[in-house]
Amino acid sequence: MSDTEYDRATMAETFDFPRDLVDAQLELRSVRSELSALYKRLPWSVEPLPGWTHTKDGGRYYEPKRPDSPGWTDEEKQQVNDLRVREMELVTHIYAHDFWASCSDPVTARSALKHVTEAGAAPNRDG
Repeated sequence: MSDTEYDRATMAETFDFPRDLVDAQLELRSVRSELSALYKRLPWSVEPLPGWTHTKDGGRYYEPKRPDSPGWTDEEKQQVNDLRVREMELVTHIYAHDFWASCSDPVTARSALKHVTEAGAAPNRDG
């Protein structure tokens, strides 16, 4: 285990995070992961657009190109919207939580919270 991993594990153990705060952080991580995976599956453009190719003319280092985009379906748009709304709810809950007012070092505590891996548990030290 590297020194950084140990420091994060130790740091996460030093704070007694409320259960709802840890749960919100874990769900936020999950929602962001799901949103990222969804973006990777979706066409590059929300609306239908023709593809394009740029040549190296004009000083470009490579030739970027995009295929035609059929756009996103209404269901896909709704999925993205729902995940974004939930993400903002969780971020707001975490940011405005009462725990931060009672914490002597909220910056370090916030960093530690980001590394909590299970409800109330520090990151795995075997890692």
